[in-house]
Amino acid sequence: MADNNEMEEARARMIAKRFGGKAAGASTGGGGSVRRKKKAAIKSTGDDKKITAVVKKLGATVIPGIEEVNMFRNDSSVLHFANPKVQSAVQSNTFVVSGTGVNRDISELLPGIISQLGPENMENLRALAEQFQQQAAAAKGGATEGNDDDDDDIPDLVENFEETSKEK
Repeated sequence: MADNNEMEEARARMIAKRFGGKAAGASTGGGGSVRRKKKAAIKSTGDDKKITAVVKKLGATVIPGIEEVNMFRNDSSVLHFANPKVQSAVQSNTFVVSGTGVNRDISELLPGIISQLGPENMENLRALAEQFQQQAAAAKGGATEGNDDDDDDIPDLVENFEETSKEK
């Protein structure tokens, strides 16, 4: 037991001598160097570099002129990319879409994306159409409840216009 205690004390002295005492790795360099105040943040560009390397290996080419990319989800939401960078590798059936994606509801993009909807999204579209019809009917019913007089009806003809035209 005494040997273990002596060995641990010797290790502690050696570490203190080599690495600057109790700072435990807080200093860089030798004895005369300045103590490091904070640890430098590691940037996560490693993942981006790996992805670009894999895309380069696939031989993907950039597709110019794409203004937007919409990815439809099962919960009637859309992952929308505005002005993305799209690359394709046709031989491996791979497409890479890079840019900032925004998660939106399908009703926000509706007039412009009807041509992009597939058969799997038609059920969601029907449900949205029924919802809009119910809202419109409720709004119309609420607006006409207070108005019992028929101001919107066409008035009856009072005089004969043919006779007045013959008089001239």
